[in-house]
Amino acid sequence: MTLILTFISSFLTAFGFAFIYDAPRRLFVPAGLCGGLGYIVFYITNHTFQIDSIYASLCGSFILGLMSHIMARVCKAPVIIFMVPGIIPLVPGSIFFKGAQKLLTLDFNEANDIFVRATLIAGAIAVGLLFSNQIAKSYIKKPTAMFKKNINKSH
Repeated sequence: MTLILTFISSFLTAFGFAFIYDAPRRLFVPAGLCGGLGYIVFYITNHTFQIDSIYASLCGSFILGLMSHIMARVCKAPVIIFMVPGIIPLVPGSIFFKGAQKLLTLDFNEANDIFVRATLIAGAIAVGLLFSNQIAKSYIKKPTAMFKKNINKSH
């Protein structure tokens, strides 16, 4: 049940940010699915497999990036429309907030540790998207390229 509620809440978050970023209406649900799937991968790797949140963020953003490229091909839309709303559930905003609280209470050592962790998570998200982008460019073909390949085989 927790997995379903987690997926629904992350789907709604990505869906809402697709609305806020003024994406076309037909792309709200696919953008929500990308965000929901990316976060559910993060959740499963972090909570079920007990993998650190830095590596779980890497896994979640990697899957998010692959799904964004697939949805972009299927929906014939730019990849960024799916990536930006999908990243939102993964962003370590609450961790940065805790770091700012520690900084304001003059607990500099704890604030430093929290800010370094949040920065590592943000970097892992960026690296996951970078890896997925390179793999998608290498292996996910454009629908028109696949169609042309099939036509050439039939002649």
